[in-house]
Amino acid sequence: MKRNYWPLFFIGIFSFVFAMIVWTIMSASKVPVNKDETFLTSYQDVDNNYNKIVHSNENFENKYDFKLSVNGKQFGLVYKDMFLAQRVIEKVSKHKDIFNFGTKNEVNITISDKKTGKNIENFDVKLRISRPTNHDATMDFNEKQFKVDLPLKGNWNITGQVKVADDIGYFYIKSNAR
Repeated sequence: MKRNYWPLFFIGIFSFVFAMIVWTIMSASKVPVNKDETFLTSYQDVDNNYNKIVHSNENFENKYDFKLSVNGKQFGLVYKDMFLAQRVIEKVSKHKDIFNFGTKNEVNITISDKKTGKNIENFDVKLRISRPTNHDATMDFNEKQFKVDLPLKGNWNITGQVKVADDIGYFYIKSNAR
């Protein structure tokens, strides 16, 4: 009588697949969770209040002229980068290569009233420069003008909000340090 080894083959395959599932779960549970904090709030809050954020930006831009300058390159209340993958930024974005690796990167925020043209000095700013993959190199700032050294080459995000009286403007820029 011949011995049939097919059942052993299927038991072996099943055992291997089961072991890989257990290994995947164990590996994933050891990796830290880094929350996405676009606009310095949770992604659930951004998802629930996205229309309010866009409306708030429109109101802010109607009243004020916002300029975020990073190493001489100026940006307004940009937030559309949050929809783009990092590879798209690297290929077609105007925001790529705004940072310098390691050297003093100058960041300056100015706001002026559109009606009078006068610079507004009394505004609050919350700005975060962070890596898109983790929070190991996250830096938070409340100053309107500062210099920062970036410890790593590669992709970086600038996110934050500015507040003048009751008006809030949000920005989000994806870039990289070369």
